Amino acid sequence: MVGERLTARQADALRDELARLEGPRREEVVAAIKKAREFGDLSENFEYHAAKNEQGLLEARIRTLRSRLDGAEIVADAGADEVGVGSVVEIEGNGRTMSVEVSAVGGTGTVSPTSPLGTALLGKKLGETVEVQAPKGAWTATIKQIS
Repeated sequence: MVGERLTARQADALRDELARLEGPRREEVVAAIKKAREFGDLSENFEYHAAKNEQGLLEARIRTLRSRLDGAEIVADAGADEVGVGSVVEIEGNGRTMSVEVSAVGGTGTVSPTSPLGTALLGKKLGETVEVQAPKGAWTATIKQIS
């Protein structure tokens, strides 16, 4: 099974986050646990339990990133003639214009390639009208720009 499709830039962003989490962030959490142990009785030590909880969340995020990167299919940056992973697309629909990047990495201004909008946009060309099958009802949008 092929994992999610990422551009080289998107995969690098995930690798950078992974390096931060496995290096300095992991060291900070270990230091916080060590310091909290010095407060004594671990059964009633809030700082210790909070630090251990944070460590669990950190390790879960590290596992998630490793899994995403291990299963990722690296794709070429999309061109300006057809919407692909990594494309920044300006669309007009529902009485408004918006610009989104098709990205599996996420973040502000992005849309997942597996989301209703991402699925509708992938493979389409400039000027095409797409129908988006959204949970709150279908709507149409026209592709105004691809970069």
